Order: sequence, then C-alpha cells, then structure tokens
Amino acid sequence: MILVDLSAVAVRRPDRPLFEGLSLTVASGDRLGVVGRNGGGKSTLLRVLAGIAAPEDGVVRRGRGVRTGFLGQRPELPAGTVGEAVGDHWEAAAILDRLGMAPLAGADVATLSGGQAKRVALARVLVSDVDLLVLDEPTNHLDLDAVAWLEDRLARFAGGLVLVTHDRHVLDRVTTRVLELDRGQGFLHDGGYQAYLDARAERADADASAEAVRRNLARVELAWLRRGAPARTRKSKARVATAMAIVEGGPPPPDRPGGLDLGAARRGVATPRLGDKVVLLHGVGHRYGSDPWLFAGVDLDLAPGGRLGIVGPNGSGKSTLLDILAGRLTPTVGHIETGPTVRLGYYDQAGRELDAGLRVRDAVAGRAGQPSWEQARLMERFWFDDDAQWAPIATLSGGERRRLQLLLVLADLPNVVVLDEPTNDLDLDTLRVFEDHLEGWPGTVVVVSHDRAHLERTVDDVLVLDGHGGASVPPGGFGAYEAGRIAGPSRRPAGPAGRRAPATVSEPATKRAPEANKQRSPSTLRRLLGQVERELAEATERRDTLSAELGAASASGSGGGHLALAGLAQDLAGVESRIAELEERWLALADELGG
Repeated sequence: MILVDLSAVAVRRPDRPLFEGLSLTVASGDRLGVVGRNGGGKSTLLRVLAGIAAPEDGVVRRGRGVRTGFLGQRPELPAGTVGEAVGDHWEAAAILDRLGMAPLAGADVATLSGGQAKRVALARVLVSDVDLLVLDEPTNHLDLDAVAWLEDRLARFAGGLVLVTHDRHVLDRVTTRVLELDRGQGFLHDGGYQAYLDARAERADADASAEAVRRNLARVELAWLRRGAPARTRKSKARVATAMAIVEGGPPPPDRPGGLDLGAARRGVATPRLGDKVVLLHGVGHRYGSDPWLFAGVDLDLAPGGRLGIVGPNGSGKSTLLDILAGRLTPTVGHIETGPTVRLGYYDQAGRELDAGLRVRDAVAGRAGQPSWEQARLMERFWFDDDAQWAPIATLSGGERRRLQLLLVLADLPNVVVLDEPTNDLDLDTLRVFEDHLEGWPGTVVVVSHDRAHLERTVDDVLVLDGHGGASVPPGGFGAYEAGRIAGPSRRPAGPAGRRAPATVSEPATKRAPEANKQRSPSTLRRLLGQVERELAEATERRDTLSAELGAASASGSGGGHLALAGLAQDLAGVESRIAELEERWLALADELGG
C-alpha cells in the first residue's frame, strides 16, 4: 500500500535549494533513513512527508485514509499531565516506563525539560494507531536500554517508517533504504548505514573519474579554440559554446570545503599541557534535598589523556556527575580536586546559550566586536563559510546551532573536555570527523552518551551508574560492558577508571536492605517486561481479529451456524483472559522494577 508519494518536490532557502526535483515513494513495510549535513533539509523533508509543511514545487500524493504519526525536533504537547498526553491504557504505561518517564506520569507537561518532553512526545507517537511513522532524531535523550528497546519496537512496526537519526547502529538495524540529501539533490541507497557509505564512496569515485575525463577533453577543446583568430571566425557558434562549457565547467562544489579541523584555534598555539593531576573525586555522592541518592561513595582518578564514558539509565545522575567534575556543582558528600594545569571545556546538552538575534560571526567574536583572523579561520574549519558567518543564529538548523556551540567550547583551547550527549543533532559527517579528532587529541575526555558507535570510538573505560545509588567501573572497557549489558549481567565490582593505574568507585554510602540483594536485576526485569509487552501486543492483535470476525459473522448470518459463532466467542473470551493475565504480570514486573 502506497502511503505517500512525492513527485519532483522542491524546497528552497534564499541562498540555496534544500532539495529540488525530489521524487520518493513510501509504502507499507518501507524503512527509510534520511541522512545529510546539518541544515541540508532533512527535518524539512520529514515535515513535507508528514503533511505539516508544503513544498514550493512538485506534487505530494497521500494514500486514502493514511494515518501519520510525526515526531519533530521540538515537539509540542497538549496541556495537562504526562499520563493524559500519552493515554491511560497499559501500552501507554509500558512505553512511558521503557522511556524512563513512568515516575513523571502525573507531572504537568509544562514543567518538563526539553529532553523529557521529547520522550513524552515519542511515547505519544508510538502509542498511536498509525500507518506511517515519521520520526526526527527519536533516539535523542534516551538511555542505552531505551534505544535498544526502540530498535526492537521499530523493527516490529508493520507500517511505513521514515526517520532522521545520527545513530549508526539504528540505521543499520532498522532501515532498509537510506536517502541522502546532498547539495540540493537526493540519492537513494538500498540497505542500511554501511550500504549508504559504500554507495557514497562509489559516487565520489565516479565524480573524480568524470572530472578527469572533463579535464582531458578540456585540454583538447582549449587547443582547438586557440588555433588562431582567423580560424576561429569559421568555427561553429554551437561548437564554441560547447567548448567553453567544457573548459569552464568543473566538478560539483564540495558540500563542505576541506575537513573539519578541530586542532589549535590559533596558529602556533597548541592545547595546554596537562600535568599528572587532572581531576580526582574522593567519596563523592549527591542527592537533591531528601530525594534518594543518585550516586554515593564515588572515588575517581582521571588521567592525562584518559577516555572515560559515563552510562546509565535516564535519571541516574550522569549530567549531575558531569556538573560536579566541571566544578559547576558542589557534591552533597565528598570532595573534588582539580589539577592546576587543567583548562576545562564543557559541552552540555543545552549548549552555550546563544542570542538568536546575533550573527554567527558576532557570537564567535564576543566582546571584541570583530572576529580575529584566527577566529575567522576557525569558523571555516567548522564549515561556517562566508555566507554562514553572516547568518543570524535564528536561521540555523538545530544541528548547525550545536556545531556552533561545539566551536565556542573548543575555541577556548581546553585540555580537558566534558561532553554531555555530544552526538545529539549533529550530522554523520561532523560526528565522524569529531571522533577522528578525539582519537589523536592529547587531552582528557569525559563523555556521557547513548550513542553506541560514538562510545565505541571515543572511550576506553566506562563508569556505570545503575539508577539506584550504585556506581561501578566494569573491567574490559565499553565493549565488554555493552556485551554484558545485552546478556543481562549481574552488577560487576569496581575497577579502573580513566587511567591504567588502579582507581576505584566505592560502594554506595547508603546501604540497601539485605533482601534487596535477592531481587532480580533491573536488566532482567526489563527483559521480562519486553517479553510480556510482545505477548500483549500479539494477544491484542488476536483479540481485534477475533472481534472483527465475530462481528462480521453475526451481521451476515453466514458464520457457519451457532456452533461456529460459539467457537469464535469462546476463543475471544480466552484471549481476553490472557490479556488480563499479561496486564497483571506487566504491572507486577513494573512495580518490582520501580521498587
């Protein structure tokens, strides 16, 4: 079934086209990922597909009666509580729990942070009965378990799916086609993220080959044009025009000139050298007021050049711990020591506050009024060319703003960077080059991220916050932790963090009741919840099918007699009983996990 069909659609900005002549069909069962540079039109295209925005040219056709669920970058929620926004049935409660929002089901949506609002909006879309899901960065603000659950959910969705995501694992796991928006054109690739990379490399090779052919032909035509003025008068005007087009032509302009250079902001100035002492935490714990401890008893020794990831469920205190490391927040217990040579740069989820009325160059120049030559070069390295430097910040896409915020942090030449969800809203090209830079950068990196590919490339060790006050450093780094997390491991003892010399994360200062140790682990409970949810979905689908069959048979009187009708009714009653049993089991597991 065709859900939506675009024919030669176009959307433009004053300085460039976002896309032109784009034709695309999305049918039931399609799994389409949309990729491209920040500001290249991905979110705009999703709004066109969802029927929220209209193209400037072209035709959009929609299947009759097609229901569309849309998640935007900055979603809007109806007034009321979280529970009212999502719904009061078991599936709504299950999705809120999976997304870490169950404790806030009674909260007013007006009090939510941006990340919490995005998760509620995602739950609201997922619980709706739709034929087409259009999702813009659905993994933003989710923890690792929630991302894995969302992958499974989207993989089981029977309708059409279109999503923009920077998560390379999600692209490879969920999508079967990738649409790349590049300099106003759309390129469709069969397969996931790896297939897209292969096709993109082939296109680059083809462009290079075509340019080599053009250069050879241009030399021949140029020689022909230069065969003296008298001869030129006898040359065909059409041939002259063709020759000039070949000579003056060239390859398509690069999407971004050069590579993203995240080195020194000033020529001849290197990142300040770190001493042996970077940041040490001694018995650190934190909680807000009389709330339960987020974490306690944390002893941590960051090393020069160390690479530490901090992971854990939403609400476990990851951002709070980064605030403590950065000196923004005083811990409830314990103390922190920072080395005298540390120059720390903090890239948080909100990013440095930007005045939307300023131009990019003004934000970079600051009080100086005019960017220095070095600052101008730095903007170019971050792919803010002459036109973009003069653009008002209000006109930047979400990803372009995040790239500007990253520029402002690294322009201060830190030797320790603290990164809170740095991959949110950045495009894949920026991510890859940023990760390349971090691999060879001599400073210390501490990163909170839900992006598995980013963690695999940028960290050596991980500090795991379990959401119940506990913290541990599993041996073997992120790879071993991820493998154990998928397998549902028991909690591991503390180990090294940030350097190869021993460093520890102590047990929480708050002791649990002895019987708590006998409880099933959170990962086990989440696995059982997922199993129950799948069985509930299957049972609910079976109930709907039986109800439709029973209704049709009763209305037509051709159901094969009273025995057949009685059989359908008996099957329906059995399924209803099964649903009730599964709902009770889900509630019991949810209570155990919440306890």
